[in-house]
This record gives sequence, structure tokens and C-alpha cells, in this order.
Amino acid sequence: MIEFAHRTGLTSNLRPRRYLWTDAFAVCNFLGLYRLRGDERFKRLALRLVDQVHYVLGRHRDDDPRSGWISGLDDEEGWKHPTIGGLRIGKRLPERKPDEPFDEALEWERDGQYYHYLTRWMHALNRVSEVTGETIYNLWAIELAKTAHSSFVYETPDGQKRIYWKMSIDLSRPLVKSMGQHDPLEGFIVYNELQATAPKSPDWPSLEKEIEDLAEICEGMDWETSDPLGIGSLLWNAYTLARLIRDGHLDRIDLLLNILDSSLLSLELYLANEPTRLPTSMRLPFRELGLSIGLKAMMRLRDQIIDSPRLSGNKELRSLVKSLTHYTWLIHEIESFWLKPVNQESYSWREHQDINTVMLATSLVPDGFLGT
Repeated sequence: MIEFAHRTGLTSNLRPRRYLWTDAFAVCNFLGLYRLRGDERFKRLALRLVDQVHYVLGRHRDDDPRSGWISGLDDEEGWKHPTIGGLRIGKRLPERKPDEPFDEALEWERDGQYYHYLTRWMHALNRVSEVTGETIYNLWAIELAKTAHSSFVYETPDGQKRIYWKMSIDLSRPLVKSMGQHDPLEGFIVYNELQATAPKSPDWPSLEKEIEDLAEICEGMDWETSDPLGIGSLLWNAYTLARLIRDGHLDRIDLLLNILDSSLLSLELYLANEPTRLPTSMRLPFRELGLSIGLKAMMRLRDQIIDSPRLSGNKELRSLVKSLTHYTWLIHEIESFWLKPVNQESYSWREHQDINTVMLATSLVPDGFLGT
């Protein structure tokens, strides 16, 4: 994490290289190291990274004719509400212009805003609020949630609510109209997480209406996937949902069981292709490490069920978690493989070095990301 901070311009004179997904995990990692070691340096790095992300990704690109905060606020107000216009992804190419044809391969390299990256950043900000006790980070997360929700969530002609996968930097138009499979679930759980952490004050903004919208979208959704990062996402979201149920913030044991059941089937689908036998060139580290993080969340959930009256009495829940923890052998397989220097010399590692490094660190010490 120290090398990552230097390499990406957080602690060096190098030009800042910010990317929202990676930085969300990095903030959590620094918080985890701070909690683990009691070293204030790591807390300062987490807070500095938050500020740099907001200054870089909350503002227009250097190669954009527009300038300043993407929210349109002046500099003083922009710093007070840095997330209220959303946050750019941080891709290397500018966003597709309205008159440019859609190119699926090229779109992956173009900037804009992703809903599932914004929810990751909401979670990171909320973790900062929980660790430091500073409520402003929860407020920024809620302001981001409200902006993202109002821009990404829309209603189809037949009255169904959906979520755009990718929007333009200024949130004025969709760039990819399809919906990410787990985006509604991720949003629903993160919104509830923010609401649970928020100060109990009538003056604090509420996400009640937004939560209702996403609960509606989640009804009848199919969560199964053979993508390891997708499975990991299901597992860590299940863990967060279980914590919300445990602490009395939410009563959705039905949804928790649904997610865990889908996760179990997804793991079986994933392992059917014997992914750990594939050559390094055919493996994507950060996707596998997402699964490792999710499996560590299941180990924690197994331990928490024992001590929680709201969870321990559910026989089906205990059975599903027990079945999922049978797969924790994958954690060692994944971590040990990507810790080997020879595998970190591969193209698949070097091509996405920052995200791979940060998610490996999260897998090794998941406390900052998962919470307690």
C-alpha cells in the first residue's frame, strides 16, 4: 500500500493517477492498517486519498473544454459538497461524445460514471465515517447516493424501474443503457448501510425513498454468475446485509438467504471449469481476489451467526454459510498464486497493477473493507 501511494501520486510528486474502484478499496486498506497497527500515518493516507479522489475525479478532466467541479459548484462550495455531482471513473480516454458511434471495445477505455463504482466509493466514505467518527463522510456518501440514484435510476415505458450501467461525466445522458446484474443489490445494501450509520437527526438527509426503489428493482432478480469478482461481490454484500440484520437495522433474512443460495450455485458453476488450473495469461488477478475477499467475509459471517440471536436461530442460514465455508480453501489458492513474484511479472498482473495490488492487500487484511 505504501508503494501504491507513491506510484499513483498520493505521496510523491508524480502526477496523481486516480481510479475510483481501486481507490475505494485503497481507502479501506489504509483504514484497516490504521486499526491494526494504531499508526496515525495510515489514517492520514486514507483521508488524503479521499481528498485527492474528490479533487481529481470530482472535477473535469484536463483534456476537457469544461473545467472545475463536475457539479457546477464554485470552488468553495465544491469542497463542501465534493460528491454532489458524482465522480468520474478515471479511465484513460475521454468520454464518448454525443455524435460519436458506440464501440463496445473502446467504451471500456472511456471515461464517464459507473453506478457500481459510485456505490463502492459510498461504502469507502462510510467506512471513513465509522472509523474516524467524522459524520461529514457519511453526508458526502449520502449526497453521492442521492445524485447517483436520481441520474442512473429510470422508469421504462411499461413502468419498470431500471439502472443505467454507465452515464456521461455530467450525468446528462446514458453511455451504456444495460443494467449491471448486481447493481440494484449493491445499491440497496449500501444505501441501507449509509442510513444505519447516519446521525439520528431529522435534519440529516434520508435515503428511504431510494431504498424503496431499489427494493422494487431487486424483486425477482437472478443473482447467479460464474464470474469470480461477481461471486465475491455477492458474498461481501451478503456479509454486510447480515450485519445490518444482526444490528436490527433491516429485516430481510429472505434476501440474505437468496443471495447466499445464489452464491453457492455460482461457486459450483465457477469451479466446474477448474479455474485454478488455467495458465497465468488466462487469469485476472483482481477478479479472483474479489472472490477471496468474499470467502473471508463468509468466515466472519460463520463466526457472527453463533453470537447473534437474530441470525443463529435460522437453520437454513447456518446450513448455507457452512456449505459456503467449505470453499475457503480457495483463499489460499488465490492469495499464494498471486503473491509469487513470477506471477506478478505476468502481463495479466502488470496490465492492471494498481487494482491487483490493492485488492491483494484487501484480501490479506480485509478488516478495513469488511468492517466488524
